[in-house]
Amino acid sequence: MFKWQTIVDIPRPEWHASVDSRWLLLGSCFSDEVGRKMNEHYLRVTCNPFGTLYNPMSIAQAMLTKNVPALVKHGGLWHAMSHHGSFSYPTHEETEDAVRTSIRTMQKSFDEADIIIVTFGTAWIYVMKEDGQVVGNCHKIPSDRFVRKRLTIEEIVETWYPLIKQYKDKKWIFTVSPIRHVKDGLHENQLSKATLLQAVEQLTLNGLATYFPSYEIMIDELRDYRFYADDLVHPSSSAVDYIWQRFVETYFSSDTLNELDSLSALWHDRHHTLLHPQTVEAQAFMRRVEQRTNEMKQKYPWIQ
Repeated sequence: MFKWQTIVDIPRPEWHASVDSRWLLLGSCFSDEVGRKMNEHYLRVTCNPFGTLYNPMSIAQAMLTKNVPALVKHGGLWHAMSHHGSFSYPTHEETEDAVRTSIRTMQKSFDEADIIIVTFGTAWIYVMKEDGQVVGNCHKIPSDRFVRKRLTIEEIVETWYPLIKQYKDKKWIFTVSPIRHVKDGLHENQLSKATLLQAVEQLTLNGLATYFPSYEIMIDELRDYRFYADDLVHPSSSAVDYIWQRFVETYFSSDTLNELDSLSALWHDRHHTLLHPQTVEAQAFMRRVEQRTNEMKQKYPWIQ
């Protein structure tokens, strides 16, 4: 019989996540996709309190930030160089308030998290010339104010190993984003991903963290442009669904997978748009969904 895929073997960890585990997801926009899937299953997840971040240094800095950094004004907005552009506002006070709230969210989510997923997107970083700060976002500030460089394996490991060692009570999952940074150049993107993969390999050798091969699944199991979105860079929705299925099969028990199916069904029913909500059938459907929701809330009280 012909084989049409190269299936990536994923070692299962010695532990399993449960429905009531608390998750913190940090990193590239692939983290946002996984976070969205978790929300659709009513899992207890916080995703990217500082917004989407791509390089290992900025992600680590986000976890360690305690105070609002100095803000920079550019293009009519005040920016935090550690944050995504969604935290930028016309006034210093607005931006400062938003950033301060995000820091509180990060600290609370980190303290409460049972499992932390870190997704590295690129090893390329931008460093501000005036203060040597590694930025999470350039905010369209002219490029001559930055130095662009690629992190080394050693720099990534020296930054992250002390963190996972200090917080070894948490379950750490590292992954490398399958999203290609084509603006860096295809060859440069490959060098970047190789650096990230080797760094993660070293971080997981001591058993304090596991690696989930989302990158390998995308480029090997799903080796076809039909699994990419229209930009030919991001995974399509069907690719995200497939990678999500491989993820839950790795980190959840079979009993918990059944729970997740029930929770997902409830989420989709609650978010179903009724074409004719005034009909008898639609009203009956809404009553059934409300009853199931109330029953689920008894078992999973965090459901909103």
